[in-house]
Amino acid sequence: MAMTSITAPLAPDTSVQGKPEHIIALLAEELGVKPVQVAAAIELLDGGATVPFIARYRKEATGGLDDTVLRNLEVRLIYVRELEERRAAILESIEQQGKLTETLAKEIRAADTKQRLEDLYAPYKPKRRTRAQIAREAGLEPLADAILADADCDPTALANTYLNPEASINDAKAALDGARDILAERYAEDADLLADLREHLWNTGRLYSKVVEGKEDEGANFRDWFDFNETLRTLPSHRILALLRGRQQGVLDLRLGLEAELEAQIPHPCVARIAQRLGLDVSFSLDASARQRWLAEVCRWTWRVKLLTAFETELIGRLRENAEAEAIRVFAANLKDLLLAAPAGPKTVMGLDPGIRTGVKVAVIDPTGKLLDTATIYPFEPRRDREGSIRALAALATKHKVELVAIGNGTASRETEKLVADLQQAIPQLGLTKVVVSEAGASVYSASELAAQEFPDLDVSLRGAVSIARRLQDPLAELVKIEPKAIGVGQYQHDVNQRELARSLDAVIEDCVNAVGVDVNTASAALLSRVSGLNASLARNIVAWRDENGAFANRKMLMKVSRFGEKSFEQAAGFLRIANGDNPLDASAVHPEAYPVVERILKRIDADVRQVMGKQDALKGVSPSEFTDERFGLPTVRDIFAELEKPGRDPRPEFRTVQFKEGVNTLNDLHEGMILEGVVTNVANFGAFVDIGVHQDGLVHISALADRFVKDPRDVVRVGQTVKVKVVEVDIARKRVGLTMRLDDNAPPAARRSNDRPEGRPDRSRGDKQRQGGRDSGQGMGAMAAAFAKLKR
Repeated sequence: MAMTSITAPLAPDTSVQGKPEHIIALLAEELGVKPVQVAAAIELLDGGATVPFIARYRKEATGGLDDTVLRNLEVRLIYVRELEERRAAILESIEQQGKLTETLAKEIRAADTKQRLEDLYAPYKPKRRTRAQIAREAGLEPLADAILADADCDPTALANTYLNPEASINDAKAALDGARDILAERYAEDADLLADLREHLWNTGRLYSKVVEGKEDEGANFRDWFDFNETLRTLPSHRILALLRGRQQGVLDLRLGLEAELEAQIPHPCVARIAQRLGLDVSFSLDASARQRWLAEVCRWTWRVKLLTAFETELIGRLRENAEAEAIRVFAANLKDLLLAAPAGPKTVMGLDPGIRTGVKVAVIDPTGKLLDTATIYPFEPRRDREGSIRALAALATKHKVELVAIGNGTASRETEKLVADLQQAIPQLGLTKVVVSEAGASVYSASELAAQEFPDLDVSLRGAVSIARRLQDPLAELVKIEPKAIGVGQYQHDVNQRELARSLDAVIEDCVNAVGVDVNTASAALLSRVSGLNASLARNIVAWRDENGAFANRKMLMKVSRFGEKSFEQAAGFLRIANGDNPLDASAVHPEAYPVVERILKRIDADVRQVMGKQDALKGVSPSEFTDERFGLPTVRDIFAELEKPGRDPRPEFRTVQFKEGVNTLNDLHEGMILEGVVTNVANFGAFVDIGVHQDGLVHISALADRFVKDPRDVVRVGQTVKVKVVEVDIARKRVGLTMRLDDNAPPAARRSNDRPEGRPDRSRGDKQRQGGRDSGQGMGAMAAAFAKLKR
């Protein structure tokens, strides 16, 4: 079909597509909110406001959008703007080629995904010289069009009239091959055909996996995938990432296809679909006309040569993207739970980093996290100085009035816990409480530049004990110092898009830190850098000012810090707390810009702020609606009332400890039917891993989490949660423990469903000190993430 070029430039803003109003309407529809809310949020984000600041202090502007909606809006806004930039570039490119028609321009402006845009652009995209291009240069395009136009033609007879010896077209076969290449490329660039086939394959296609010949022994971890296939739409994220890892390691071959019986059909269903979609009269029958058979071959060639490989790459890529997005979502959710775990609070803590031959490293910190003392004890092989170790711990506990003992959960953890239990029994007057703490990532912190700056003269091995003690005292404040991937609460985090993973995890940390608030006079630079409106440089400047001038007496003094301007103050001040300062409001989440509202409230009730803060009945009889004005609406005034009643309230749960069962220290101590208390260490899409104190986390399959159907394990359990579980299977040889939270279920475990087991090599971030149990601190869940069978209901 001939195209009429448009001589006047068609700018992308000649329609509503690409305009701010269109973007706002699109995002409002996707998020289920009002356009005015989206418009306000976009304006604030573009102005440099952070999501925590907008969610907390600009509720009137956004109509109360919470941080989850704002995060989704922020991500989608980036995508839509990139889409519009690409749309404009494509329109400009086609216009410069003189090939932009009104119809094409309309289709491009109507495209709502990047994939649709690229499909429409494909025929006009500059490309390398193809076989079809060579055929066109040989003058064969009229032959292809002539065969399409004449239903009664003989392709061979027509081809003989298009011979071109100068272009090596010496016979009818060469001419027909060139015409076939031209039509195949034309059809392979038909956007509507591509969309139809893509949707068909996505709905009905299967991913096939087989072992690469000769890799059976080398790829033993992937044996469940040696002869495997499943529909694209039902493949769970962890299974996709396991298959892709197998391919990346050269163990597995992956291919796209349909059901086996459909693949064997002649014509292939996709070939038939191409012909039907294009309205071609084709037939593979021997008694069909030469033209019908030739067009059938064109459709087959289009599928096998042009489209199958392209769709295979594209749809496996789509599987990867979806799997990575889900893996990132799971990691982010688990990280949030871990960061918002209950803090023990300002208590003197003794941290123990267990070890056998190298000894148990000991560090004592005061209620503010300051290091008081260190030691190394050798209760195990080869010295076996158990009595001396107990005396050393007793001396440190007495000297520094230790309240809590934090024990790392790595190698020798249960043995160290027993040592502390003996100390508690021998000297009960010490009043010690022992707590087992995850040490994932502790070695990463120990060897980091930040740890070296904090403790330049302290041995690297002892820094780990400090980190273990601090993460019991305040998990959030300590874990922000560690690269999130090293904390190990995800699945396949090293296999996913690292830029997207970092963006997502950074957003989680930012939300958590600002939800809790930060004491500006005690916080580390690492923690301060996560506060809304601050960065690493400003955080260091705050600490430097504090070290030189002493504690901040009020929030206004922050303006004295180098490069801490009005914008930084606006974004950060509400999240920075000052305890025992000049103004009690500085210890609350009330933003300084709203202090005049508090003054009006205090004037109304004729009271001092100290008489009101923390007193639940102090504002009784006073309505928030009485204090709204043009700037501060009802949502903000209600927040102020809540803060006055409970200033600086911490959203984290109350601290409690889990007690592992005495005498259960190794896999050999377990037996089916045993009921134990444990801590959830990781939540994946197929279940939850629970630390029951045997150096190997057990798996509660998703089907065993509750007596009801569970779609998402996080609806039932969260990282850090204390749970009761029953042992249903112990596989000592493979170091696997099957658990159930259905304590009254007496049914035996069903046969394992091997395809729920992500395979691969675990990457232990703490070397021999990182347990395999259910923790993905590096290359993914791997063998430690073996998914046990669904339990019979």
